[in-house]
Amino acid sequence: MESLAIHNLIYGFSVALQPNNLAWSFFGVIIGNLIGVLPGMGALSAISILMPLTYVLNPVAGILMLAGIFYGSQYGGAIGAILLNLPSHPPHAVTCLDGYPMTRAGKGATALGITMFCSFFAASVGIVVMILASPLLTRVALDFGPTELFSIMLFGLLAGAMMARGSALKGVGMTLFGILCGIIGTDPNTGVYRFTFGLTNLNDGLELVAVAMGLFGVADFLLNVNRIQPIVHNTKIRLRDMRPSRSEMKQAFWPMVRGTTIGTLFGAMPGTGPTITTFLAYAFERKISKNPDSFGTGNIAGVAAPEASAHAKTQVDFIPTMSLGIPGDAVMALILGALLIQGISPGPQLISDHPDIFWGLIASFWIGNVLLIVLNVPLIGVWVKLLRIPYRLMFPCAMFFICVGVFSTQNNLFQIWEVLAFGVIGALAMGLGFPVAPILLGFVLGPMIEENFRRALLLSRGDMNIFLQRPISAVFVGLCALLLLGTAYSSLRTRRNARSRLSGPVNQ
Repeated sequence: MESLAIHNLIYGFSVALQPNNLAWSFFGVIIGNLIGVLPGMGALSAISILMPLTYVLNPVAGILMLAGIFYGSQYGGAIGAILLNLPSHPPHAVTCLDGYPMTRAGKGATALGITMFCSFFAASVGIVVMILASPLLTRVALDFGPTELFSIMLFGLLAGAMMARGSALKGVGMTLFGILCGIIGTDPNTGVYRFTFGLTNLNDGLELVAVAMGLFGVADFLLNVNRIQPIVHNTKIRLRDMRPSRSEMKQAFWPMVRGTTIGTLFGAMPGTGPTITTFLAYAFERKISKNPDSFGTGNIAGVAAPEASAHAKTQVDFIPTMSLGIPGDAVMALILGALLIQGISPGPQLISDHPDIFWGLIASFWIGNVLLIVLNVPLIGVWVKLLRIPYRLMFPCAMFFICVGVFSTQNNLFQIWEVLAFGVIGALAMGLGFPVAPILLGFVLGPMIEENFRRALLLSRGDMNIFLQRPISAVFVGLCALLLLGTAYSSLRTRRNARSRLSGPVNQ
């Protein structure tokens, strides 16, 4: 089996290294990286704009270009999230929580270096998993129905809600608010409009990119709009500043491994996007940390774990998309559409019917990740110099790119008002000490949880025991119960300790 995998991989490199295919893969990586850095522009916008190019390309070159845009924008999005607190791709919203505080502390280059290392490691692991475990993961993925997906997403929702710094109750409240925002629009089962207030622009719901950019990018600008000086005051930031020290790499190593594991496991599950993996990886690191309050203030583990999970998920996400025809998110849906346009039907027979596409794509992942390192090492100085731009100049430029990026998703001016509205909501929430990351998690997972919950009950004819009768679902329901009990116990212990500290001096 291993010899066959090596033979197939060699064949994949022979396909990916053909001059025409390599040129289009290189083009996709460059465009994805550049667009990922721009505020408001992400993989979804870039692939939507450049998909017509695939009509005149051969299928292999077209898919390699789109894949290059996808994982190129992943790293570019991390740059915007770390340096400017602008997550052009929703999964990078978690990276903002600790990446941006590192930038404000003058360690933006270090955060980017850790991101580059984690992304290459996680992508390499994801590629190996694709090579060796595609048949197994395909069979496992078929075992996940609406019951299992509901339980897994519920666990992710609870874990994300509990990860907020400070009060867990505030995190739950923000998550519920995100769920309410997520169910705005047309009911998928009945077709009834919900919470649209007569606005036809809300019939299809709120736009994910608009919500993410408003909550993180615009909200931060509103809170810091009076800042005149740039973020970083260093007279010179050298290239070697992005090389983490030995102690920093030690802090990042195990979070990177755990994040890669989470991203790889969730990559095989159809219908789960990368956002849930980054929130889960971050929440897990915070739960097992000896100093959970350090998260959100520039903790290296808060950058390494979600970035590793996102890049591992990005690679493994191609397994259900290519072998089952089930995309994990909107970007995967676009790539799936590009395959169908070329007359290629994704499914279990894709590997045997179109080995040049499957193995050429896998080989291009490694080539593309090497290209990303080669490109970003000399460009690090350019990205860091963005921090020297005064806010009075950066603010209008960033707002312009945000508006262009959000408008380009559906060519709808109403979504720019959505960005402004959520920017105000995010600024008010942060000003009052409420976390905004759980809002995005609730917004993403809320509709998916509702849809799978209703499907599961429809299949079981209303029997709630279905969630405990299926083994995988029962495990995650049990984990949800343990998480709630653990959080309640931790909260009671904290209150008890606070009371004892207050009553101590009085008794004395």
